[in-house]
Amino acid sequence: MKILFVCTGNTCRSPMAAALMRRELDKRGRLDIMIESAGLAAFGEPANPNAVQAVSELDEKYAQPLRQHRSRSVSAHLLEQADLIAVMSKSHAAAIVGRGVNPEKVHILSAIGGEGIGDPYGGDIDIYRLTRHQLEKAVACLADTLLTGRIDEK
Repeated sequence: MKILFVCTGNTCRSPMAAALMRRELDKRGRLDIMIESAGLAAFGEPANPNAVQAVSELDEKYAQPLRQHRSRSVSAHLLEQADLIAVMSKSHAAAIVGRGVNPEKVHILSAIGGEGIGDPYGGDIDIYRLTRHQLEKAVACLADTLLTGRIDEK
């Protein structure tokens, strides 16, 4: 199985989500699930330093890939290869479905009681910590649903 996390610029939310999902799946012994990330408007930028720091504070092992990360654009190939596309907002979902992806493959990540994961871009480290916390909960929930064989649509 391959999961693709998608946000806007692929410098904050989607690479953080990918790192946190890898951590969550590793804890569950699921090394067979591949994780990737991309952005709808990505231009080869490094991960935001606050994103790296926020993940590093949680677990340095999973922050390491963020240190070498370069944002990349969503491609038709990435979308086709993904079994599940996890996005950060309804607008991301609409953009992905607008590219011809089956809506059943698209899942909007959400913090408990919220709709999607807000963009921390331009925020201070505390905003990134909040985003990390929201993503931790969202990917744990996604891992639970994946491992039970059912993904709830949001």
